[in-house]
Amino acid sequence: MRLLKLVPDNTNLGFVSLRFWAFGLTALLTILATAMVLTRGLNLGVDFVGGLMIEAKFQQPPHLDQVRQKIDALHAGDALLQQFGGKDTVSIRLPLPKSTDEGASNQLIKQVTATLQQSYPGVTISRADTVSGKVSDELILRGIGAVFAAVFGIALWGIFRFEWQFGVCTFVAVMHDVLMTLGFFALTRLEFDLNIVAAVLTIIGYSINDKIVIDDRIRENLRKYRQMDIRTLIDLSVNETLPRTIMTSLTILLALAALLLFGGHVLRGFTAAMMLGIVVGTYSSIYVSSSLLITLGLGRNRSDVRAEPQKAERIGRPTP
Repeated sequence: MRLLKLVPDNTNLGFVSLRFWAFGLTALLTILATAMVLTRGLNLGVDFVGGLMIEAKFQQPPHLDQVRQKIDALHAGDALLQQFGGKDTVSIRLPLPKSTDEGASNQLIKQVTATLQQSYPGVTISRADTVSGKVSDELILRGIGAVFAAVFGIALWGIFRFEWQFGVCTFVAVMHDVLMTLGFFALTRLEFDLNIVAAVLTIIGYSINDKIVIDDRIRENLRKYRQMDIRTLIDLSVNETLPRTIMTSLTILLALAALLLFGGHVLRGFTAAMMLGIVVGTYSSIYVSSSLLITLGLGRNRSDVRAEPQKAERIGRPTP
């Protein structure tokens, strides 16, 4: 039985020849994503802003203005309503009660639940969370700290494990992946909570895994083909690892697609972030991270690279 091959054995795609187009597209998307985050902001969940978050599922899609009027009658503060997952599911966010009594938040949740059930028979409360302002501030700092610590730590590891050029390329590519994810959430207004922070950290891990495989093959080929043009060598390395990259990305996307379809709306934001991260991470590994090595001068002085014994050197023709 023949094995399934998504990428033929003799594939020789010229990724490096498209590097300037890739750099331009990457810079444009990064600027747009950053502008989107700065202007529109993120739809932060209750984990980060503090307050009450009540998720109500109605028998039929309700009119949000009518629901808001019912809740405003409780004088619980400004309510933020958003259809979540489907038109029949509404996310209701309220500020914390002014009372310091521990039972005040639970009492407010009960009041909102009773009001909705009285006005909309059959409504069910599928989720109710309470987060204090102090806790939300700590979560924001820890979430941001975890993301930046992961990015900088991995970049430093790339510098010490390979060469400084690899570390810089890894940092640029991973920051691009993170900004693309943040821009996506700013554009779609999906709720950004701790689950999405976990997704971002997972995306960083996947991107690094993919980049390290390509970087390691580039380093091996630098030792094997000491006279080969660096552009041809990088194309060769990326093409050699391309079957593994495509197969890994597709299998993960298939698993995430099943989770998106059958995992429910609670996991929808997490799954959407992961799927976007896999696509963006694969793109940055192939077109950005590896080609940026040329711009940073990798291979200009290869006299200190020791060739492996009993290996024939291969002379490649530079790609345009």
